[in-house]
Amino acid sequence: MSSSWRRAFAPATVSNLSCGFDLLGFALDGWGDVVAARATPEPGVRLVEIRGDDGRLPLAAEANTAGVAAQKLLELAPPPGDRGPAGVELVLEKGLPLASGLGSSGASAVAAALAVNAALGLDAGEGILLAAALAAEKVACGAAHPDNVAPALLGGLLLIRPGDPPAITRLPVPGDLFAAVLHPHAEVSTADARAVLPRNVPLATLTHQAGNLAALVAGLHQDDDDLIRSALVDHVAEPVRATLTPAFDAIRGAALEAGALGAGLSGSGPSVFALCRGEERAVATGAAMRQALAAGAGVDGDGDLLVSPVGAAGASLR
Repeated sequence: MSSSWRRAFAPATVSNLSCGFDLLGFALDGWGDVVAARATPEPGVRLVEIRGDDGRLPLAAEANTAGVAAQKLLELAPPPGDRGPAGVELVLEKGLPLASGLGSSGASAVAAALAVNAALGLDAGEGILLAAALAAEKVACGAAHPDNVAPALLGGLLLIRPGDPPAITRLPVPGDLFAAVLHPHAEVSTADARAVLPRNVPLATLTHQAGNLAALVAGLHQDDDDLIRSALVDHVAEPVRATLTPAFDAIRGAALEAGALGAGLSGSGPSVFALCRGEERAVATGAAMRQALAAGAGVDGDGDLLVSPVGAAGASLR
């Protein structure tokens, strides 16, 4: 690519963290998507190439989260009038598997927004970049869920409360807190995972869930393993979504037996995360999770494993 192209990377993310359905998310270090963008004299957004998706994603800009985020950014932060109509070309490089529970669509959207912002010199702030990515998530998922796109953009471990714009609080992360994330070679669509959710939640269940969320936030602030461990239980989504992920109970059980503080579905699955004290423990936990998957699931191989600090850096230019 010529020097006129600007490239941006957005990381994979883990959302929900068991007790924080649609409210919690953190960035991972290693996996992610890259979008390259360059200004063109013709107005509008064109997605000229997608790599790494085996031809599955649409090139039409209005149907792809990278294209939607780029178009929304141009609406929210147009260039000065003396520069003429804004046009941009995009190349999307998928590093994340589709329907993985790792924020794949959100990573594409965030990387596109950041790349276009740089390529066109728009100087959009974090709020506008987030709004552009959220518009893309709404197209992909039917609702503008911020629990993947916010940590993909901003990094860290975030509490994101609903609102327009969403209210974002950066939570403290103990320095030796790591995640082992296992992606089985399987897919769970967000639509399918949302379809199995209960339409009504009993008051007692809601109370348990709220208590766990509060305990997790307190445990992170107090650096308290017992609080964190007791809080990483989902009473709402995971009980009904677990059957969509191959060998989930065996993987989660292996993680806990290996010494993880807790384990659960990453987003809607099928990826599974485990939180551990120290990188060495996370590596051993990840190995146990892979063994459980290989022994208990009729899927290809033993999955892909990432060990990462919890709350890594967010999107960046490359």
